Amino acid sequence: MTPLRLCTIVGARPQLVKAAAVSAAFADWNLTGGRPIDERIVHTGQHYDDSMSGVFFRQLGIPEPAVNLNINGSSLSAMTAAMLAALADEFARWRPDVVLLYGDTTSTLAATIAAEQARLPIAHVEAGPRMGNRDHPEEFNRIVADHAAAWLFCPSEAAAANLRLEAVTGEIVVSGDVMLDAVRRFRPLAPPFPVPAGFVLATLHRPQNADDPARLAALISGLGGLGRPVLLPCHPRTRKALSNLAAPVPVNVTVCDPLDYLSLLGALDQCAFVVTDSGGLPKEAFFFGRRSLTVSTESPWPELLTLDATRVVAADPDALAAAAAWAERRLDKALPRPFGDGHAGRTIAHRLAAIA
Repeated sequence: MTPLRLCTIVGARPQLVKAAAVSAAFADWNLTGGRPIDERIVHTGQHYDDSMSGVFFRQLGIPEPAVNLNINGSSLSAMTAAMLAALADEFARWRPDVVLLYGDTTSTLAATIAAEQARLPIAHVEAGPRMGNRDHPEEFNRIVADHAAAWLFCPSEAAAANLRLEAVTGEIVVSGDVMLDAVRRFRPLAPPFPVPAGFVLATLHRPQNADDPARLAALISGLGGLGRPVLLPCHPRTRKALSNLAAPVPVNVTVCDPLDYLSLLGALDQCAFVVTDSGGLPKEAFFFGRRSLTVSTESPWPELLTLDATRVVAADPDALAAAAAWAERRLDKALPRPFGDGHAGRTIAHRLAAIA
């Protein structure tokens, strides 16, 4: 039986987690006697250093990428152009049957264009979610990938409905959310988290928050008024910004180094709720039954708003206090489960292995 040659493209940290879960599902599939999947992982280098990427491969037990293109740190246009050229060469060297893409990053966009130009079919994982705002590069990237893909693996029925409204030409498969696969598969590996339960987990790394002293000061003041211990993992840029603020960090806020993925799972398991400007963390919090406050003008996951799982909050102490009160009132209220059973990777493997 001829294996399916599958080239997986990753680049940003969340894609590494998704790929870890799906690659593990491919390995499980290859033990079933069905058509084997020969996966080659290509890392664009969009986010790559030992703390951001290398640690994921080691901790989560997926193969190191066959190649790292080491493309990062420049403008979106320059990164896209460099990735496009490098991926075109990669596809010419190792001609895959299918190119597998995740989400909505610059790496996703470049791989979509490169695969289209090479006349290679695309499978897009996490297809269909929409913010409704084309001003976001991520929204554009996801739409382009969705309309180019031959197979669209959707995290939910709502995402699939978006694609039907847009009349995409590819095959729509409601696989469930691969982020839930990652939580199901890797949660047992998380070490006990060394902070007593009931704290607020906060992350603030977006430039509009971390690089604006007035906004950052307002947010830190708001965290200080939450009435709970707050754990604030910070990258060096945010730590430096905090040290330059006029007011000290409130005593209930503990600043620490960034958490690796398994430690993050442990923190989500122990926290009361989440305050974040991250795109992926509200969804991960949801899978732990935790509500989130999204520090932004809009949520990257409108479906979570509909499910009463997140609130958009301004960088203002009073607004943060009001949103926290909303989360406190719902601590014991269960959340629905519209994103599958944590076996999206198995569904993806089954469908791809059936390609003629």
